[in-house]
Amino acid sequence: MNTLLILFSLLFTPPQSIYDFTMKTIDGKEIKLSKFKGKKILIVNTASKCGYTPQYEDLEKLHQKYGKDVVLIGFPAGNFGGQELATNTEIQDFCKKNFGVTFLLSEKVSVKGNDINPIFKYLTSASNSDFTGEINWNFEKFLINEKGQLVHRFRSKVTPMSPELTKNL
Repeated sequence: MNTLLILFSLLFTPPQSIYDFTMKTIDGKEIKLSKFKGKKILIVNTASKCGYTPQYEDLEKLHQKYGKDVVLIGFPAGNFGGQELATNTEIQDFCKKNFGVTFLLSEKVSVKGNDINPIFKYLTSASNSDFTGEINWNFEKFLINEKGQLVHRFRSKVTPMSPELTKNL
């Protein structure tokens, strides 16, 4: 009986940090987020056909300026009005061609609903000083500290290079 309880607790222990997750890149490689221990991480749910899509330009600027200390990861998602392209290849080509994106992109995911990606389930339920709950739209940003803990969440209207965001980097 005790062995069963130990096994259950090992299997169902809630994540303690972002480092407990693995992601799949847009080109199909698996990356353990624990690889980024000691750096801040900025996670953004992105979309290619959104009014906020021009933020890709500032995301790339942020990556170029802060990339030594901050890992930027875009997670393409089509949850809001189907504003994301159909395939990972189309998304990757769009981002490179239109915005010169060199920062890390995940495969296309869902950021809300029954098929929510586990990373976003964690991020939207993790207690933080800003707010918890569902993502409202594309280009919400989640800032993770060097210890893998969510410390700040920014809504879509906050641009990547705004002082509101960059003062936390």
